[in-house]
Amino acid sequence: MKLKLSALLLCLTTVLTAQENKKQKDSTQKLDEVIIKTNTIFGSKYVAKNRTGSAYYVSPKELKKHNYTDINRVLRSVPGVTFYEEDGFGLRPNISLRGTSPERSAKISLMEDGVLIAPAPYSSPSAYYFPSVVRMEAVEILKGSSQVQYGPFTTGGAINMVSAQIPDEFGGRIRASYGAFNTRQLHAKAGGQKGQFGYVAEFLNYGSGGFKDLPDNSHTGFDINEVLAKLRYSSKADAKIQQYIEAKFQYSDEVSNETYLGLTEEDFETAPFSRYASSQDDQMVAEHLQFMLTHELNLTKNFRITTNTYLNKFKRNWFKLDDVVFNGDKQGIANVVGNPTAFPDHMAILRGDVNSGTDALLLKANNREYYSTGIQTKLDYHWYGENTFHDLEVGARYHYDEEDRFQWEDGYSITNGQLDRTSEGLRGAQGNRISSATAFAAYAMYKLKWNKFTITPGLRYENIILERENFGSNDPNRTGTDLSTRENKVDIFIPGMGFNYAITNDVSLFGGVHKGFSPPGSSEGEESEESINYELGSRFTIGQLRGELIGFYNDYSNLLGSDLAATGGTGSLDQFNAGEVRVNGLELLLNYEILPNNTKFKLPISFGYTFTNTEFLNSFGSSDDLWGEVTAGDELPYIPKHQFNASISLEHAKYELNLSGRFNGEFRTLAGNGSIPDAERVDSNFIIDFAAKYHFNKRLSLTSNIINLLDETYAVSRVPAGLRPGHPFGANLGLEFRF
Repeated sequence: MKLKLSALLLCLTTVLTAQENKKQKDSTQKLDEVIIKTNTIFGSKYVAKNRTGSAYYVSPKELKKHNYTDINRVLRSVPGVTFYEEDGFGLRPNISLRGTSPERSAKISLMEDGVLIAPAPYSSPSAYYFPSVVRMEAVEILKGSSQVQYGPFTTGGAINMVSAQIPDEFGGRIRASYGAFNTRQLHAKAGGQKGQFGYVAEFLNYGSGGFKDLPDNSHTGFDINEVLAKLRYSSKADAKIQQYIEAKFQYSDEVSNETYLGLTEEDFETAPFSRYASSQDDQMVAEHLQFMLTHELNLTKNFRITTNTYLNKFKRNWFKLDDVVFNGDKQGIANVVGNPTAFPDHMAILRGDVNSGTDALLLKANNREYYSTGIQTKLDYHWYGENTFHDLEVGARYHYDEEDRFQWEDGYSITNGQLDRTSEGLRGAQGNRISSATAFAAYAMYKLKWNKFTITPGLRYENIILERENFGSNDPNRTGTDLSTRENKVDIFIPGMGFNYAITNDVSLFGGVHKGFSPPGSSEGEESEESINYELGSRFTIGQLRGELIGFYNDYSNLLGSDLAATGGTGSLDQFNAGEVRVNGLELLLNYEILPNNTKFKLPISFGYTFTNTEFLNSFGSSDDLWGEVTAGDELPYIPKHQFNASISLEHAKYELNLSGRFNGEFRTLAGNGSIPDAERVDSNFIIDFAAKYHFNKRLSLTSNIINLLDETYAVSRVPAGLRPGHPFGANLGLEFRF
């Protein structure tokens, strides 16, 4: 009897153990079955939450809360993201991830649908073109060790914008709004599937009369048009091998009456939204074109190959005031506005207070064309073991890009506050060169999940050839009579490793270490920007409270600076060695649902905080750049130590109310330490936005948005040339129709 009972217990134990193992294995499969979707980094908040590195997914629902057209306002809820504004509309953002230099977002990998989208990502990455966030369905922000999949910039992180997706069935929406400063938007999108074909088409027009004032009442706003279309052909549902091919076309044009000319301290205090008469002809004209072809091949349910070919073209001519001349003394506008008492006569010309002589104002045609093309592919294979999940992703990209710079400078006089052209400069005399980059990149990342532990070692390889052909200032036809060339080569491996440990179902610990990298310029022998980056964090759930807390440490062995006109430099784009720098900080994100059991109302609140500490570890001079003269121990400029954001929403089936605020701490505009001098400081600000929706029915809604609810007047930067204001109070109303 005892033997029978023992045998029965043994059999029962074996069955229970097998069931538990199967349950554990099913749980593992459920967690990791989500394979990265085509042209996205995460594809969902669930995947972002389970990365071994820091990640954030701005969902379609979050984007629709405020219907922002300004990427800065979208990103302000994401810890670890800092930026400084320039025009008040986010047309040309300056974004930093974890203390990277924010200048024109040039030190982060910017992508749309998984493809590099900066005009010339390797040879000229400054973001003078940025996709319109209003047409995006999601925004993905990746920081931390697992970003070695995405490059070439691996120090701070990557931002991927996910454009309109092809819906499973026919549908769409039309949204129109109008408000303060003649700000308007018309956005229409429709798509669907029929048989093996899928499609989506989108049109966007948005613009504004501008909130700044010129003496002659000229337009200071912008007008942007965008068109997007996607067409997909998929294999039949019963095909042995599932695959599809998708073509994407995107076109945009922009006319914006923007200037680099800001205000003196005194003028900002008295009339912060004014513009000097000498900037009345400043205007950016731009066009962007993208073709993209995506092929996805699912050889088995565990093995996928995705390939993208892409072509991006961007051309722009930013015709804007660059220099002012008095009695033969030529001064850059940044120098004059920054030192008005030293240049009173130059300043009088800028303001239009006096009638000038000929060629007193020099307007430069910053005429450039960009070209970026390549092919990239990634193979993803995953398999299961006993209580384990394995995923191997291998990718490669061949890429070429170039910037063709052909610039000139025309002379103007100002009489009774009106500009008149007095001379035309020689074409190409202010820049006549082609910078290019040929790059091959490859990476491999392995993910092992064993019970509660996940580890992701990865390795990236970048081989880059950077070249420049300079035709000189007196060869508009590019005959090569005064041609000079230079070349720089980079060959580098970029390792990284991340981990995640689920302490309980509600608490996990994650972290990692990886090599940070940014490509150098084309000067022979110029070294890459390199760093070793560490992070350690925790994700947790306590009742209705969800959050994450992350500490990071970036140890630069060689930080690179760039000579950009956008930051008060000469505009040569040459990079220079800034040496060793330390950046560390803390990121906190909390989300809480106040009414978890209420069936009619939802009341979610969120809070985010970022602390960033920066320090140069050596001294150097960079008088033509954002940083200024640097002494060891100085802090990086344009990176606030403290920033936080908070939001609260009331959600009901018939209406929504959304209130959000962001505190941006003071920051210095030149490198330094200790208390910040008045002339080198941008003060802190706290800006609140409000959005509301009322749903008449399932198809029609009334929308309302208010930017800067409390009508705070605040400065956002002192570059390119003088103080610049943030967007004042602005309200708009709109209607949205869904079908």
